[in-house]
Amino acid sequence: MPVSGLGLPESIRACLFDLDGVLTRTATVHMAAWKRTFDEFLDRFDPGQPEFSQSDYNSFVDGKHRADGVRGFLASRDITLPEGGPEDPPDAATVQAIASRKNELVLRELEEHGVEVYAGSVRYLRAVKEAGLPAAVVTASANGEQVIAVGGFADLIDARVDGVVASREGLRGKPEPDTFLAGARLLGVEPAEAVVFEDALSGVAAGRAGGFGYVVGVDRVGQSDALAEAGADIVVDDLELLLEDAT
Repeated sequence: MPVSGLGLPESIRACLFDLDGVLTRTATVHMAAWKRTFDEFLDRFDPGQPEFSQSDYNSFVDGKHRADGVRGFLASRDITLPEGGPEDPPDAATVQAIASRKNELVLRELEEHGVEVYAGSVRYLRAVKEAGLPAAVVTASANGEQVIAVGGFADLIDARVDGVVASREGLRGKPEPDTFLAGARLLGVEPAEAVVFEDALSGVAAGRAGGFGYVVGVDRVGQSDALAEAGADIVVDDLELLLEDAT
């Protein structure tokens, strides 16, 4: 039986939403920023390497903390760099410099073009609010607060666990479940009483690893089968389809 027309199991008491790719269309902004960052790096330091691809993004970067994404992609290309620090210039050959360069590009894009939200996701968020279920955003992005504010749906969110919170509290990034577990604690529910909404393979894996009651995969890039294999209980193209299925 669905919860209040939301298409969720009746045991669900709270909702945990990834941000980029689930509520906002900023996943494409992140992909473009990562591609430019890594392609520029490879061109300078290892020009024989293939360009950064959508498959690279899906497998090694999407949903993870920036530095984890850098390490994961570089490892896939057998490249090892020093960790460096936040004071490194963005063109330095360190993990932290590459992460900083990517964030510069994302912030510039958000400042120039704002945030595009998925209308179906906002409709679903409002339905969650009307049903009386608390909602949290759980994102690897350090810009979560700004994106939520610019997106115009801060009034629909009860808690936020983003890259800033994760760093402050020492939470491991997805595919580890730490950030989702923190979101459930903030909403006052057990993992088995919460649903995770994710478009990233790492995020779906985190939801499954955390023992959450339901995991919804949101397929924005044609990876429905991979999301299901990663542990999604159901995969939809847009959250509003859950409302349609529940009617």
